[in-house]
Amino acid sequence: MARALVLGAYGLIGSACARALVDAGFDVTGLGRSSQAAQRSSLPVDWVIRDIAQLTIVEWQDLLEGCDVVVNAAGALQDGARDRLEAIHVTALKALTRAAETMPLRVVQISAAGVAEDASTEFFRSKARGDAVIKRGLSDWVILRPTLVLAPEAYGGTALLRAAAAIPLVQPKVLPDAMIQTVSIEDVASAVVRAARKEIAAATILDLTEEGTQSLATLTETMRDWLGVSPPIFSPTLPDWALRAMSSLADLLGQLGWRSPLRRSAVQVLRDGVRGDPSNWVATGGSPCMSLHETLSRMPATRQDHVFARVYLALPLAIATLSFFWVISGLIPFFDLPGTISILTDRSAPSWLSALAVIGGAVLDVALGMAILWRRWAARAAMGMIALSAAYVLGSLITAPDLWLDPLGPMVKVLPGMMLAGFVALVLEDR
Repeated sequence: MARALVLGAYGLIGSACARALVDAGFDVTGLGRSSQAAQRSSLPVDWVIRDIAQLTIVEWQDLLEGCDVVVNAAGALQDGARDRLEAIHVTALKALTRAAETMPLRVVQISAAGVAEDASTEFFRSKARGDAVIKRGLSDWVILRPTLVLAPEAYGGTALLRAAAAIPLVQPKVLPDAMIQTVSIEDVASAVVRAARKEIAAATILDLTEEGTQSLATLTETMRDWLGVSPPIFSPTLPDWALRAMSSLADLLGQLGWRSPLRRSAVQVLRDGVRGDPSNWVATGGSPCMSLHETLSRMPATRQDHVFARVYLALPLAIATLSFFWVISGLIPFFDLPGTISILTDRSAPSWLSALAVIGGAVLDVALGMAILWRRWAARAAMGMIALSAAYVLGSLITAPDLWLDPLGPMVKVLPGMMLAGFVALVLEDR
C-alpha cells in the first residue's frame, strides 16, 4: 500500500485531501502541531504532532522514510503571535527538500492562485518563494494553485463570507467590484489524488478554479441565497477607510494570537481579486472544476450552517463585551475604595477580609478581562470568569444576602455574565 504524509492534515484543505487519499487506498499519516485539532478532525489516519517549522533535516528524513508522496497543505495567512510565514512557507520546505532530495517520493505542494515574488502581500510572496524552493530542490513535484476554496467546513475568509451573508436585514458591500473565482474542495482533493497517483506529470504547475468569475458582492449574495437568509432591506457599501480601520484592528489582534480574516493580507488578496487559469488543468485530462453554483448545490446548507454563520459574528462581540465589562468592573472600585469596602464592613464583615476581597477581586477582574483578549488564554479566562463569578455569588449569599433582593441589583446581573462567559468557552476552538 502506498504511503502518504499530509502536512497540515487537520486544516480545511488538508483534512479533505487526507480523507480522499485514504479513500483512494493510501496509508496516510497526518502531520500538525495541535494534538487537540488532530483529535477533533476524526480522520482515519496516524498522527505525528510536530511543528514543521522546527523540524531538522534528520527529523524530516525519519518522517519521510517509506513515504511515496508528501502533500503540503500547511500554511498561514499573515505573521502573528502563532505564525511566521517565512518559517512555514519557506524554511520548512528547505529542510523538507534537503531531506527528500535523494528519496524516491513525490511532493504535492498546495500553493495559491496568484502567487508571485513581487505580489502585493507577503502571503503570496512567501508562497512563491516556497514553490521556488521545491522546484529547485526536487525533480518529482506537482504544484497546485487553487482559488477561493469552498467546502462544507469553513475557516477564515470563507467563514467570514458566510457570516457576512447571514447578517439579518442588512447586506454590507465590501470591495463590491473585486472579482473572485472559486473552487470546490472536492476538485482540490481529486487533483491531489491524481497527483499522488502520478497521473499528472512531474514538474507541473496547475491552477485549480472554476471557469466563471463573479464580483465579491455577487458571491456574497449567492452565499446568502444558499444559507436561506431573507433578502436584505439595506445594502450599504462599506467605506474604504472603515475597512482599513478594521484591518488595522485585526492586525493588532493578530499579535494576540487571533487569526482574523479581516487582517490586511486577506483584505489585500480580495482587493487584488482571486483568479486563476483553468485551461492547464483541463489540458492534463482533469474534468473542469465545478462552478460556484455546482459547488453549492453539492453541499446544501443546513440549519447548522445558518447557526454557525450567526455565531461566527456573535463570538467576537461576546469576547469584547466580556473584556470591557470585567476590566471596567475591576477599575471602578478603585475610584471609591473606602466606599466599596464599606459595603461589606457595614454587614459585619471584618475590615481586613473586606479590603482583601474588594482589592483582590478587582485585580482579578481586570486580569481576566485582559486575558480573554489573548487567544491562547481566552477559553481559560472565560472559565476563570465563571469560577470567580460563582465565588462572588457564594460570598454574597453568606455576607450580603440582601443584595439579591433587588432584581436589577449587582448580584442578579452576575448570572447572565456567567452564561455569556460559558458561551465563549464552549464555542472557542483552535485549529
